[in-house]
Amino acid sequence: MRKKKQFSEGHIYHIYNRGVAKNLICAKEDDLWRFLQGLCLFNDKNNAANVLWKLARSRGELNLNILKEYIAENKKEPLVRILAYCIMDNHFHLLVEEIQEGGIVRFMQRLGTGYARYFNNKHKRVGPLFQGRFKTVLVKEDMHLLYLLAYINVINPGQFIQPKLKEEGAKDIKKILDGVEKYPWSSHLDYLGKRESIIIEKGLFSKMLPTPKYYQDLVRNVLEERKYQQISHLAIEQ
Repeated sequence: MRKKKQFSEGHIYHIYNRGVAKNLICAKEDDLWRFLQGLCLFNDKNNAANVLWKLARSRGELNLNILKEYIAENKKEPLVRILAYCIMDNHFHLLVEEIQEGGIVRFMQRLGTGYARYFNNKHKRVGPLFQGRFKTVLVKEDMHLLYLLAYINVINPGQFIQPKLKEEGAKDIKKILDGVEKYPWSSHLDYLGKRESIIIEKGLFSKMLPTPKYYQDLVRNVLEERKYQQISHLAIEQ
C-alpha cells in the first residue's frame, strides 16, 4: 500500500518547534543570524556546503551580504515557499507552502540538523536541541492565514514588550508596534515594505495584502480585536 503523503503541494502549513525542555535555541545574536542563513541556504535543492564553509571562515558575517552574493551567482531551486517566519530565543515559527513533493520534509531535516550541529559545536553542548520532530498544522482558511501572519510577525516578538500580551490583550498598541519594528528576526519588516527579503516569497499574500497599508491595517485589527485568539489551534504554547 502506498504511504499517504504528509504534505500536499500548494497547501500552506504553520511549522514550529522549540528547544528541548524549553531551553534556548538562540543564545546570542550570532545564533539568530545563523538561523536566518539556514532558512535561506537550506531551502534549495542544491548543496549549500560551500557557502556555509565561507560563512564559518568569516565567523558568520553578521549580515546577509554573503548570502546575497551567493544567490546572485547561483540559481536557487527552492524546496518550499517561505511566506513568513519569526525566530525567538527558545522557539521558531514558519509559514510554509509546499511547492514540490517532499520539499517540506527535506528542508526541515536540513535546517534542523544543520542548525543543531552548529549550535552544539559553538556552545559546547551535546544531545538534541529541539523538542522532538518539528510540528505542523495545515492552514485551511484564508482569514486564519492572515491572522496567523500577524501572530507570527507581531504577537511573538510583541511579548518582549508586553510579556502577557496574548492573555491580557494589547495595552498600548503603538508601543508594541514600535517595539516589534525594531525586532529584525521576523518577516514583519518585509511586509511593512521596509526591507527586501532574500528569504521569504509572499505568494498569495501579494494579492491579499497588496500594499504595506493593508498589512498595517491587518496587524492593528488583529491586536485591537484579539483575532489571534481564533487561531489558538494553529499556534504553539511557549
